[in-house]
Amino acid sequence: MTIALRFCHITVNDPDESLPFYRDALGLEVRTDVGSGGFRWVTLGSSEQPDVEIVLSAPHAGRSPADGDALQELLVKGSLPIVVFRTDDLDAAFKRARVSGAEVLQEPKAQPWGPRDCAFRDPSGNTVRIVES
Repeated sequence: MTIALRFCHITVNDPDESLPFYRDALGLEVRTDVGSGGFRWVTLGSSEQPDVEIVLSAPHAGRSPADGDALQELLVKGSLPIVVFRTDDLDAAFKRARVSGAEVLQEPKAQPWGPRDCAFRDPSGNTVRIVES
């Protein structure tokens, strides 16, 4: 038996607002852009990992009003899980994200637990870390 990650959802306030960060700053490719019931899901991926994709969606997309409200509260607080990407050139990835206007939380540095990484906030306030491997 094999098991592998296929999709990871990232909750954002507005896919249109977040798309430039994930597409242009991080260099991910748009795979699908689907609308349904007034909501939208944008799927992005990397040519280096063609079978793994992230899905950007708003808090209320595909959820009950109560669940969407609860998720929106967590998003506003910055309490949703951190997203971590990897790169073989952290300095280039950092410069590209910084130039995009993303809020820098941490410049590239070696962490005491091993990896060298940096951190940003996406346009919705999610913490995004990039680790060099």
